[in-house]
Amino acid sequence: MRRAGTILVPQLEDFVEEWYVWLRKQPEYLQFFPDTDNVGRVSKMQTRHWQEFFAAEVNDFYVTRRTHVGAVHAHIELPNDIYFAGVSMSYQMFVERLRNTDTPVNDVLDMALAISKLLKMDTFLVMDTISRITRERIADHSRAMMEMSTPVTPIWEGILLLPLVGIIDTTRTAEIMNKTLTKIAESRSKVFVLDISGVASVDTSVANQLIKITKATRLMGCESIISGVSPSIARTMVELGVSIGEVRTTATLRDAFELALRAIGVMDMVPPASTIAMRPRIGT
Repeated sequence: MRRAGTILVPQLEDFVEEWYVWLRKQPEYLQFFPDTDNVGRVSKMQTRHWQEFFAAEVNDFYVTRRTHVGAVHAHIELPNDIYFAGVSMSYQMFVERLRNTDTPVNDVLDMALAISKLLKMDTFLVMDTISRITRERIADHSRAMMEMSTPVTPIWEGILLLPLVGIIDTTRTAEIMNKTLTKIAESRSKVFVLDISGVASVDTSVANQLIKITKATRLMGCESIISGVSPSIARTMVELGVSIGEVRTTATLRDAFELALRAIGVMDMVPPASTIAMRPRIGT
């Protein structure tokens, strides 16, 4: 690598200029380099990058610089195919410049192999960083969506409601458990209504997780009611042999709300509608 550097480092400015001639022909060029001043700044950074490359001091600093390149590419969302094309073109141009010297063929082959190996390591470091940042972004988005999809909301003094929509998996049920128990502790609620009318299907694992949630709320002194149990879900739970134990279930949210109001003693203070209708009006 260092022998190759003695030949190529003095040519780096010409190399970078030639590389940007190639880059300007690519359709993505204007998307990532709309400003000519930015091109000048990046080209200088690229020259330093290749100087470090041919110095071949592969240490922590070297690795950090390559991971930084990956972070920058992830930040600007540079397509991977463009990055690979740029690396491939750089390699071709370096080898071509070595061939245009009086260096013996065998030495050129050895230098080309060394450049190829180090480029592969650089590419791995860059792509590994991009993949890690992408996974972190996806995880952050998933957490944000999880927060939005599990809104434990007080709907009455002492009553909490959580309407579930979409697909329920083990990860989401764990989040539901954590948020529900935290909200119960904060609000000192006595009834928790879990509405699953927006859930398409429930398997054995999910059903058992939901039942665990109701048992956990009971340990905190809060009664749970699962509402929105559709005929298909009820049939599935029976066929799967899921034991609901003492869990209270209703077909509609309205029925669950009525049970919740009775549980906190509100419905006991309201006379039935028929009784109100039979009361004589004042002045009759």
